[in-house]
Amino acid sequence: MKLQTLTLLASCALFAASCSSSKTYNVIAKSGTETGGTAKFTQDGNEVILDLEVTKLTPGIHAVHIHEKGDCSAPDGSSAGGHWNPGSHNHGKWGENQFHMGDIGNLVADKDGKAKLTFKTDKWCLDCVEESKNIIGKGLIIHADKDDFQTQPTGNAGGRVGCIEIK
Repeated sequence: MKLQTLTLLASCALFAASCSSSKTYNVIAKSGTETGGTAKFTQDGNEVILDLEVTKLTPGIHAVHIHEKGDCSAPDGSSAGGHWNPGSHNHGKWGENQFHMGDIGNLVADKDGKAKLTFKTDKWCLDCVEESKNIIGKGLIIHADKDDFQTQPTGNAGGRVGCIEIK
């Protein structure tokens, strides 16, 4: 009987660890642009993977941040609020010194305005109880300019050209 119980528990643990769920969202163009694309968020065990594909950007470098509100209703994306920063840290580069939980970094658009970014972290979750990690209800913003990783509190990233409501 004990062996059966241990086997059942081990199977349940393996199943839970291998579970993953995904949610895909469309990029909503902002600030008079035609920015498009998709963002796919996958919870895989304790890790969240963001696969971002953006189209119709101006060629060059564009900042990407998680913002505090999942609201893309304003024409300029300002309804998404500021960067998501539950720890009240300074803006910076992900994983170096201080940074906001929403400080994803930069993506590079090619000459055709296409850009891809894959970002993985165990500091986020999809719909978990830990508010300092839960990205559901937040917004993802694609900015017009690059993140300089220094200017407070925004990284001097410019206007908002794309927005996603993470639901």
